[in-house]
Amino acid sequence: MNAYFPLTAAAALMTLTACGQSQPEVVDNKAPDAIGAQVAQAAPVELPPAVKDSRSYRCKDNSIIYVDFLADDKSANLRTDKAGTPTALKADAPGKPYKSDGFEVVGSGTSITATIPGKGTQDCKA
Repeated sequence: MNAYFPLTAAAALMTLTACGQSQPEVVDNKAPDAIGAQVAQAAPVELPPAVKDSRSYRCKDNSIIYVDFLADDKSANLRTDKAGTPTALKADAPGKPYKSDGFEVVGSGTSITATIPGKGTQDCKA
């Protein structure tokens, strides 16, 4: 057992020899930043608004829709299936109807009026 100790100590010292470098290795300090100028001139990025309220509504025809109202008060996402792809709706100003591609949501909170292509306009309650 004592014969293995010097071998183990030597192996440990060999692995630590690379840790003694005081300066990081520089691979190429003359290469220009390929997209640095483009990034400096790019317009600032605007993050999408956060979800302010998320509700499910049961409509008069007994269907369920899912609406996420966003924090900018001018955007909403509507899904006709819980796992479905959302349809982005926009309002001209806060408090105005959210609209897009034949979809429309009027109101927010516990009751809304929703227009869905193929289903018409219906009252829906949370």
